[in-house]
Amino acid sequence: MKKERSAGKGQSFLKGAMVLGSSVIIVKIMGMIYKILLSSMYGGVGTGLFNSAYALYNPLFTLSTAGFPIAISRMVSESITRKRYRDVKQIHHLSVPIFVVAGLVCFLAMVVGSFIYVKVINADNAIFALLCLSPTIFFGCLMSIYRGYFEGMRNMVPTAVSEIIEAACKLFLGFTASFITMQVCMNDYRTSGYVFGIKCDSEIAAQSAAVPVAIGAAITGISLGSLLGFLYLFIRYKRGGDGIGREELKASPPPKKNGVIIRTMVRTAIPIGLGSIIMSLADMVDSTLVQRRIFHIMETDPDALINVYGSLIPDEVLYSGSTHTYLYGCYGIALTLMMLVTAATQVFGTTALPSVTAAWTSGNKQKMKESMETVLRITVLVTIPSGIGMSVLAEPLLSLIYSGSSLANEVSIGSKVLAVMGISVIFIATATPLCSMLQAVGRMDVPLKLFAAGMVIKIVVNYILVGIPEINIQGANVGSIVCYGFVTAVAMFVLCRETKIVPNFVSILVKPLIAAIVCSTAAYFAEMIFDFVFYQRVATVLAIITAMVVYVVVLLLIKGIKKEDILQMPKGNKIIKVLEKFKLIR
Repeated sequence: MKKERSAGKGQSFLKGAMVLGSSVIIVKIMGMIYKILLSSMYGGVGTGLFNSAYALYNPLFTLSTAGFPIAISRMVSESITRKRYRDVKQIHHLSVPIFVVAGLVCFLAMVVGSFIYVKVINADNAIFALLCLSPTIFFGCLMSIYRGYFEGMRNMVPTAVSEIIEAACKLFLGFTASFITMQVCMNDYRTSGYVFGIKCDSEIAAQSAAVPVAIGAAITGISLGSLLGFLYLFIRYKRGGDGIGREELKASPPPKKNGVIIRTMVRTAIPIGLGSIIMSLADMVDSTLVQRRIFHIMETDPDALINVYGSLIPDEVLYSGSTHTYLYGCYGIALTLMMLVTAATQVFGTTALPSVTAAWTSGNKQKMKESMETVLRITVLVTIPSGIGMSVLAEPLLSLIYSGSSLANEVSIGSKVLAVMGISVIFIATATPLCSMLQAVGRMDVPLKLFAAGMVIKIVVNYILVGIPEINIQGANVGSIVCYGFVTAVAMFVLCRETKIVPNFVSILVKPLIAAIVCSTAAYFAEMIFDFVFYQRVATVLAIITAMVVYVVVLLLIKGIKKEDILQMPKGNKIIKVLEKFKLIR
């Protein structure tokens, strides 16, 4: 076996975050291009079908993995810290049958459940997307065998590469399959007047009949990507190994009994998995509830909802009875941008878990405090400016992303959604690393309890507010703010109580907030000024660049970035020397 590095010499939190963060940027850019292309071709209804498939997929995939990747990561990190390398090998060996069986069961559950779910959301044409997405559950479980293992060793490269493979397949294979499917359908209509055996009276009717199948073809690229991602991880492990050398194995104590390891794995995974399942179910309930409440409005008081949006809802959408899917698609357009931030902080949660676990296992309180503060500071440095910036530049940002498309109406509705969603993203994105740190210190039960309470809060708020025609889809944003605001506040309190460590909140929270307010103000006025001189797209890009420069400068001036954070970055020593020369860091 080839030895890559000494076990336990993995990446630091920040370097690991930068590895995964870089992949997330690439993945999200490709994902955004993919969704923009699909949205441009298929509009709000197509976007709604796509998002509906994920609403069922997410809780089932979470159920199939059930917290085991996180449990494996934590157990591997703890075993390496204690130099129990034979345990590490045994953990990997025992995880394989768990994921294979869980993946098969949940794949079959999605296939069967798809036919029920489309009836619940009043969207029979979503069945193609749901069925084409279902194999991703099985292949995703196979990938989890290796991702949790490598992440526990603080080696984020395999996860990063496999994610890029998935995204590339989704973009290139998925969009190509969708485009070809649509062209074939429209050619059939022009020659025969039929699409899949359905008589179509117009080209618009033909497109409506073809869109559900074309979206299914697009999602096929996602399933193929997950298959290729697994094959990469499997070959990577077989050929490159995991970095544990023969001498380290020889010096390691005998492994624990299989029963002990499995019990520990299950005890660790169940509360983590249940917490994730609850929030995934909340998302599915959210999707279902939002669409059903809007559907109810269109049945009981359609004029009230139409008065809110006027001509922004196309006539063909109103006549086809798919207003609920269309508005949910507009919500999804805003959600695409928001998920860039939440994906970044999921990276922080992934890299924080083994890092904080190692510090907690070592019993070094100072190291633990430094680890906690680094995770919190880096998280907040991203979430606060991103959230406020989205709210301030909501319409210019969506117009920039979807410029040149036929989605002017969807962008107009989506920008109003994003203006409120920007506030919710601060709490949503911050909650993930906080819960990861609670899991790292052994309180796996706390995120479960918090997410359960948060789900109830969200469902109640959404049910009440979305059912009010004047509020409609904005009610989902308010529900997210209340839910995740509660989770974030209580998780922070419990983490401080359990570790008996109180972070420096001035450094972690107040300074980034000050810098974010200044940079968002700069972005707002820069957008107004540049808009007089340049095209809107150019003005938006310049406003974003201005905001980023102002943010970094203000952070340096108020000492919002610590020296040790920069030292963990590539070329950190050189960056420090430059900043010290201008007295911008201490």
